[in-house]
Amino acid sequence: MVERESDEDLTAILKAAADPTRRAICTLLAQHGPMRVTDLACHFEMSLNSVSKHIKVLEAAQIVTRRTEWREHLIELQTDRLALVDAWFKDLRSIWEMRLDTLETLVTEETSND
Repeated sequence: MVERESDEDLTAILKAAADPTRRAICTLLAQHGPMRVTDLACHFEMSLNSVSKHIKVLEAAQIVTRRTEWREHLIELQTDRLALVDAWFKDLRSIWEMRLDTLETLVTEETSND
């Protein structure tokens, strides 16, 4: 069972990643590594301010972090946070695998009884 704090973190991550623009930002960061906010913004047909708001949502969910080098703000993906989503999917996958194994057993028994 997932701990309460992890459950709240997972919820925050999933809510932040629900938006396609935020997912695209995460994909860009995964592909290119840390990027300046202005470099991220050039990939979208929206204002720099709008992109910054999306980044702030990702920061609040701790999916990305911001570090400042001189006057540049670099945004970096925190892949360790995404491990919570991966663990949740692994749990779901194991449940479905057990169900499919049970179904296979039932079908096999039914076929052998015919």
